[in-house]
Amino acid sequence: MRIAIIGGGPAGLYFAILMKRDRPEARVTVVERNRPDDTFGFGVVFSDQTLDAFKAADEPSYRAITESFAYWDDIEINARGESHRIGGNGFCGCSRRTLLLLLQDRAREVGVEMIFGREAVPEDFPDADLVVVADGINSPIRTRHAEHFQPRIDYRPNRFAWMGSTRPFDAFTFFFRETPHGIFIAHCYQYEPGASTWVLETDPETWARAGLDAMNEEQSAAFLEEVFAEDLQGHRLLINRSMWRQFPALRCERWVKDNMVLLGDAKASAHFSIGSGTKLAMEDAIALHAAFMANPGTAEALHAFENGRREEVEKIQHAANVSLVWFEHVKRFWHFPPTQFAFGVMTRSKAITWDNLLLRAPEFVAEMQALFAQQSGGRPDTVPMFQPLALRGLTVPNRVVVSPMCMYSAEEGVPGDFHLVHYGARAQGGAGLVFTEMTCPAPDARITPGCAGLWNDEQQAAWTRIVGFVHGSGAKMALQLGHAGRKGATKLMWDGMDQPLEEGAWPIVSASPIPYYPHSQVPAALTRAQMDAIREDFVAAARRGIECGFDLLELHCAHGYLLASFLSPLTNHREDEYGGPVENRLRFPLEVFSALRAVWPADRPMSVRLSATDWADGGITDADTLAIARAFAAAGCDLIDVSTGQTVADAAPQYGRMFQLPWADMIRNEAGIAVMCVGSITSADQVNTILAAGRADLVALGRPHLAEPSFTLKAAATYGARSVKGPKQYKYGRDALFRTMEREREELMELRRKARPASHAPSR
Repeated sequence: MRIAIIGGGPAGLYFAILMKRDRPEARVTVVERNRPDDTFGFGVVFSDQTLDAFKAADEPSYRAITESFAYWDDIEINARGESHRIGGNGFCGCSRRTLLLLLQDRAREVGVEMIFGREAVPEDFPDADLVVVADGINSPIRTRHAEHFQPRIDYRPNRFAWMGSTRPFDAFTFFFRETPHGIFIAHCYQYEPGASTWVLETDPETWARAGLDAMNEEQSAAFLEEVFAEDLQGHRLLINRSMWRQFPALRCERWVKDNMVLLGDAKASAHFSIGSGTKLAMEDAIALHAAFMANPGTAEALHAFENGRREEVEKIQHAANVSLVWFEHVKRFWHFPPTQFAFGVMTRSKAITWDNLLLRAPEFVAEMQALFAQQSGGRPDTVPMFQPLALRGLTVPNRVVVSPMCMYSAEEGVPGDFHLVHYGARAQGGAGLVFTEMTCPAPDARITPGCAGLWNDEQQAAWTRIVGFVHGSGAKMALQLGHAGRKGATKLMWDGMDQPLEEGAWPIVSASPIPYYPHSQVPAALTRAQMDAIREDFVAAARRGIECGFDLLELHCAHGYLLASFLSPLTNHREDEYGGPVENRLRFPLEVFSALRAVWPADRPMSVRLSATDWADGGITDADTLAIARAFAAAGCDLIDVSTGQTVADAAPQYGRMFQLPWADMIRNEAGIAVMCVGSITSADQVNTILAAGRADLVALGRPHLAEPSFTLKAAATYGARSVKGPKQYKYGRDALFRTMEREREELMELRRKARPASHAPSR
C-alpha cells in the first residue's frame, strides 16, 4: 500500500506512525513544507481522556509525550480581585515543538519516510492508494477542491495572539483584567519547566480602542505586559509569530474526494478555549487508522471514517463554539459576583455541569449554592432549581416550569378532563409554575379546531376548575394567550402539523398576505379596524383570566403566529407605520401588550414569549430581539419567555442540548430583564447549571414533563430538597423516594470516589 501524507503536523505524523506500525509493508511518506523543528506557538494541551486515547493507540509515543509534559489537576480563575481554584480536571501541557520532534522520532523508528522543506500536491504521488491532506487550516489542496469539499469558514470577531512566558504555573489559569479600553483575557498554562503559554484575547472594540491594530508583535507584547503586570509576577511575555488574528471556525460538507481525505485542521477546527485543536487532529488520526484496520479497501475505509467520525467532531466543535461565544461576550457577565462569574467560566461549554463540579469541587459548589440562595432569598442548603423567584407579588416556589405545550384536545375551545389531569398531574409532581397551552381569545384565533380558548363562560369555568386544582397542589399557574395568525385553520398535529384544513377552515389574517406553505391558505393583511377588534379580544380574555385566578399572564409573540408575524421582517412586508424598522414592526404587539397590562392586576406579573431568532437568512437579528425585549420591559413586562424559530417553513434550526440558551442569556444579561429558557433541556443537572451560571431565571421543560409528570419531585429527592412537598395523600411514597435517593446518592458518591481515573501525572 502506498500512502502519501501532505502535512507533517500532529495529525499527519500520528496517522503515519499508526499505519506504518500496523502495516509495515506499506510505503508511508510524509511531506512537510516547513523544517523539522520549525513551528509557531508554544504549548499544546491534552486532557486525561485524550491521554487515555493516546495510550491505547500507541504506547511508545504516549510514554514519550508523558515524560515531556507539565501536568496539572486544577483550573484557576482570577477575576475582579478574587481567585477561585477548581480541582479534578486533569490536563497536561506539552511544548508543540517537543511534540513534533517526539512524533518525528517515533515515525523514523517505525520506518516512515519524511521529507521536509518541500511543498506537495496529490499529483506528486500518482501511485498512491491514499493521500492524506493534513496541510492545516489554510489548506491549499482543500481550497483547490473547494467546490467538492464545500468548506465554510466563520472568522470569529474576537482577536487573539499566542505568546509565552517564563512564569511557572501549577494550574490552567485564566486572568481577566479590566482596563479603560475594555476587558482582556489571558489563557495560561505551563508546558515545560520554566515555560508557559499565554493566549491573549479580547473583543474587537477593545482591541481597536487600545490601538493594538496599529502595533507590531513587540509593541503588543509590551502593552500586554502592562495589562497583566501583576499576573506575570516580573516575567516577560515572549513572542513567536505572535500576530493578532481571528479564529477561523471551519467546517467542511465533505471530507473525502476519491482517494484523498482531509485530516486535522484541514478538515475542521475547534476553538483553543477548550484546548481542542491538536487533540482533534490526533484523534482524527486514530479514527482514520481504525477505519483502515476494520475495512478491506481504501474506499470502504474512507467512507467508514467520515461516517463514523463526523458526529464526534461536530460535538467537539459545538462545545468549542459555545465556549468561544462565552468569551466573545464576557462583558455580559462582568457584573456578576466573582463566584458566579467563575462558575460561568467553568460551565461555559456545557461539558462541565453542576453535578460534575459537585464531584470535583464540592466546596466551590457549596459557595455558589450559598450565593444563589442569598440572591433568591431562599435556603442555603438548597440547590438553585429549588430556590424561589419573586415577580411582582408572585413568588414561584421553585424554578421548574411546565412549558406551554399545545395539546390539541379541547372541544370548541373548552379544556376538559384530559386537561385537568394533564395540568394537575404536573402540579402534583412538584413544578413551581405550570403554563397553559396557547389559549386563544376568539374562535378564529385558533391554530386548530382542538385548541383551547377563553372567549366564553364555559371555557372560563373549565379553566377556573383547573387553576383551582393546580393551586391546591402547591403550584402557580400561568395563562398564555395567543392568536394563530397565518398558521391558523390547520389540522391537528397528529393529522399533519401546520397543514391547512381541507374542510371547515376559517379565514385567517397576518401582518402581510404571505402563506406559511405555498399550498397554505393566504392570510389577509390586517386592517386597523381588525387590529382594534383583536386587541379587544385579548383584553376580554385577560379579564376572564383574572376571574379564573391565573397568577401570571403571557402574551405569545413567537413561532410565526399573529403577533410574531409583525415582529419578523420575513413575515412583515408592510409599508405603513407597522412595517419596516423594528420600532415599527413591534408597534402592534406592544399595543396589545400595553392594553393587557392596563387591565391585568398590578401585583401579578406578565411575560412575553419571543422567537429570538428565525433560523433563516434575512430574519430577526440579535439587535432586533434586544430592542423588542427592552420595549416590552419598558411597557411593564416582567419576564421574557425565550424560544426560537418556527417563523417560516424553510428555517434551519441548529438543534442540540440547551440550543436556545444563548438567546435567553443574551436577553437576560444585556436587556436586563428576567428570562425563562426552554429547548432540549432534559435534566435537573442542566437546570441547576443554567440557573447558577446566571443564564436564565426560570427553566421550562416540555418533553421531559410529558414523559415524567413528577420530574421535579424526583429531582428534589435526588438533591435532598425537602421543600418540595407534593400532595399530602402521597406523603408515604414521597418519603420513601427521598430515603431511597439519599442512599443511592451516598452510594454513588462513594463509587465515584473509588472509581476516579488514575492521573497521568508522573510520580513524584
